[in-house]
Formats: sequence, structure tokens, C-alpha cells
Amino acid sequence: MQPVQEIFLILLTVYIILGTVIAMVSRRFGVKTTADYFVAGYRLGGFLASMTYAATTYSAFMMIGLVGLAFATGIASLGFELAYLMATMGILALIGPVIWRMARKRGWVSPSEMLSDLYGSNILGIVVAVLYLVALIPYTAAQLKGIGEIFRAVSTSYSIGIATAVGLVLLWVFIAGIWSVASTDAYQGIWMISASIAVVVWLLMVLVPNAGLNASGIVNVLGNTSSGNLLSNTWSPLVFIGYTVPWLFFALTNPQVVQRLYMPRDTRAYKRMLQYFISYGILYTAIVIVIGLAFRAYAVTALDKGTELYLIGHRDSVTPYMLTLANPVLAAFVFVSILAAAVSTANSIVLSVVSSITRDLYERRRSTPSPSVAKAVAMTSIVAMTIAAAGIALAKPTFIVELSVLSSALLLPLAPVILMGLARRPSRAGAISALAATLLGFSMILVAAFIIGARKALIVAWLGIPLPLWCLILTTAMVLASSVRWSR
Repeated sequence: MQPVQEIFLILLTVYIILGTVIAMVSRRFGVKTTADYFVAGYRLGGFLASMTYAATTYSAFMMIGLVGLAFATGIASLGFELAYLMATMGILALIGPVIWRMARKRGWVSPSEMLSDLYGSNILGIVVAVLYLVALIPYTAAQLKGIGEIFRAVSTSYSIGIATAVGLVLLWVFIAGIWSVASTDAYQGIWMISASIAVVVWLLMVLVPNAGLNASGIVNVLGNTSSGNLLSNTWSPLVFIGYTVPWLFFALTNPQVVQRLYMPRDTRAYKRMLQYFISYGILYTAIVIVIGLAFRAYAVTALDKGTELYLIGHRDSVTPYMLTLANPVLAAFVFVSILAAAVSTANSIVLSVVSSITRDLYERRRSTPSPSVAKAVAMTSIVAMTIAAAGIALAKPTFIVELSVLSSALLLPLAPVILMGLARRPSRAGAISALAATLLGFSMILVAAFIIGARKALIVAWLGIPLPLWCLILTTAMVLASSVRWSR
């Protein structure tokens, strides 16, 4: 067994034991109702709320997906991710407090329940719950794929990595629901940021200097690569818009992060959640982009051309390959941190989707719902969704970034629907329009993804406008047109 594999398995065992102990301890907070299980009874403090938001948001997408994207396409990937971060700051600062107050006042547990309440339509909530289930399978699969890539990098089977990920997701979700996830998220979030700092220090202080490069040398190399000048924009407007538009509304349309807006215990906790998350996000984004760019400079200088081209074409392999050049202890520590990020996000996605299924397809349709039946519905949904995501991860249809953005594109029509619902209480006609807009936008992206693939679905254009932007334009127009009718 190779040294990195031995150390990885040791650290993985420690990580699993500590995470399970934390999850077990979290049961003391009490899990008596679905509100306790899914939204922590609206009792999270600022630090725990911020760490669960950060760990849920920053997944395998960052240390595998975004590192590879920066390696292959350059500084444009920073613009892509900063657009997300700035949009999220705006949503959390301006819209988030409204959602937080209304969730506590109306007792929302799931994001689909929020839409049912805002529009006075149980059908809308049921449809959205089902769409969440379908739309977020690719994003969950992206997390499992990241873990599979890690296991393959340490000379273990890709499929064993998928199986391990599935086991961890199910274990920590079953123990205590969101209390398990939020508590382990804090632990995983610290592990993630510590590992990323260790990598960037090693890369800039050891690996890159060994190739004879300093700061000016890195700039010179990146300015003249086979992919062009990576310090300038290498993305076409079509690609940038197609990828970025779904990402801009991530904080509003993805249920796993919307649900986290319900959880802070008071306004002070909410403000701290916002402050801590933004600080975490800026630091983590900067580190990840630097890693991708610095390693590309190293690859151009120190690796053979064939390896560089292989990594450009297989960008989810960039981080695993890079870590094979590191000290085995550092490599194993970072591999486990990526696994932690992926498991955290997968946990949160599964819990959020299942909360919608449980609330809108069972509890809200019964005058006296049975807790045991509700739990059985939840557990069955958790297993089904996790297995479906594992199947896609094993098929490896595309890169982690594309799988992640595809999920947000599928949920993009919910952005105008949610905003209009928060702005005013729609009539029955408004609920019908919201339902029609949601189904139209979702179908546009889903059909395109099946016919031409996930990546092409994000950038295919009509009249020079990429499909995700058309989705946003058409669904917004439908919701606004209905709003005009309400006001008459």
C-alpha cells in the first residue's frame, strides 16, 4: 500500500469517527418534530449557521471543480465565482431577512412549503418538491463524483469512493437530521479552509519555486499558454452568461441554502451568519483560484506537454494529480478535506429535498400526520435520492462544474416566482402563472440537457442568447404578466 493511501485511510477513519461522535452528541438538542429534524427548531447560533451555510455552499465544486476550471480557462473563472458571491451577498442582505422573518412567523420547514404558503397553492408546493428531487440529483452526483476522484487518486477504486460517500451521507443524516449536518458542517468547514490554506502555502513556497518560478515568472508563463493568456478573459460572452446566470440566483433557488435562512435563532445570529459566510467565501474563493492558476504555471514549466493537455481535457483530475506531487501527509489531509466538503453538501441537499417531499407530499395533506409515517417517507426519499445520485456519479456524464450549474439552471425559473411571492400575496391566477412558468423553465433546460448534454445545454443559444438567460427572461415575463392582471 502506498504511503499516501495508508495516511489517507487513517485520516479518513479519524474523520468518520469524529464526525459520527459530533453527530451523536448533537442529538442532545432534541429531534422531536420535523421542524427539529430539518431546520433545527430555528435555534442555530451565528457561528453554526454560518458554517453550515458555508460548508453546504462550498463543496467538491471548489477544490476539484473550480481549481480545474481555473487551471484550464484562467482568470475568467474568478469572475464567474465572484459574480456568484456578490449576488449571494445581495440576496442574503436584502431578501434573506424577509425570508427569515416570514419562516419563523409562518412555521416554514421546507422551501416548497414556503412557495405553497406564499401563493396559497398546495399543488405548487407539491410540484416544486418533485422538481427539487429531479433537479438536485446532478448536484448531489457532482459531490459523489468528487469523492470518487479522490479515491481513484489514492490508488483505490472510484466505485469504492462512491459507496463510501453514500454510506457517510446516510449515516449522518439518519442520526439526527439537520443537527447532525449543522454540527458536522462546522467541523468540516474548518477542515476545508485549513486544508486549502496548507495547499496554497505548499504550492507557492515549495512546488512552484522548485520549477524555478517566482511571482513574476508565474505571471509571464500564464500570459502565454496553449490556452491563450490566462490572465485575460478566455471565456466567450455566451459561455460566461450561460454559466453565470444560474449561479447568480443560487442562494434564492437552491433549497439547501434557502432552508438555512430559516435556521438562525435571532437577528443577531442571522447577521453573524452573513458576516462570517462572506468572509469565508472571499478567502476560500481567492485561495482556490490561486491554486488553479499557480499549478497551471507549474504544469507549463515542469510537466510534459502531454500531461498538461490531459489535465486541461480532464480538469476534475487536476487537484488529485497535483496532490500526488505533495508530501503524503499533506495530500491525505487535503483529500479528506475535499471529501468532507462533498459529504457536507450532499447531506444538506438530501435533507432539504426530503423535507419538501415529507412536508408537501405527506404532512400538509393530512389533518393529523403520523410522525412514524413522516419519518418513513423521509428515510425512503433519502435512500432513493442518494442511490439515484450515485448512479449518475458512476456514469460520469460530465465535469463537476457543469453538473453543479445544471442543477441551478433547472431551478432558475424559481427566482422570479419566489421574488414575486415575497413581494406580494398572489391570487389563484398568480399561482397558476407561477406553476406554468416553473414547469416551462424547468422543461426547457431538462429537455436540452437530455438531447445535447449538460454542458451544451448551458451555452446553446438562440438569437445570440444562451438558453439559461432565455429561461429567466420567459419565466420572469410570465410572472410579471400575471402580476399586472392581479393589480387590475
